[in-house]
Amino acid sequence: MKQGIHPNYTVNATVSCACGNSFQVGSTQPSLRVELCSTCHPFYTGKQNFVDTARRIEKFQDKAAKVSAAAQTRSKSEKEVARKSKRAEKKAAGK
Repeated sequence: MKQGIHPNYTVNATVSCACGNSFQVGSTQPSLRVELCSTCHPFYTGKQNFVDTARRIEKFQDKAAKVSAAAQTRSKSEKEVARKSKRAEKKAAGK
């Protein structure tokens, strides 16, 4: 085996979770940061929680609210007119 190519192994590396929990493990890194650990992971806790670092859930809910609001404001006849115009456009583009 070649000498000097392997990383140094740290016996007491600190793992810090986003929930605030920290513990010691062995690793080649002196400290690690994770989003989920056994204290907050749904598999171990039995509780479902959302870890949303990029606001994906809120963005989806905002889009869904806009779509439902737009659907409620349009009348049935307006929807039929929109469908008929889309069909006519598809036929014209297909020919």
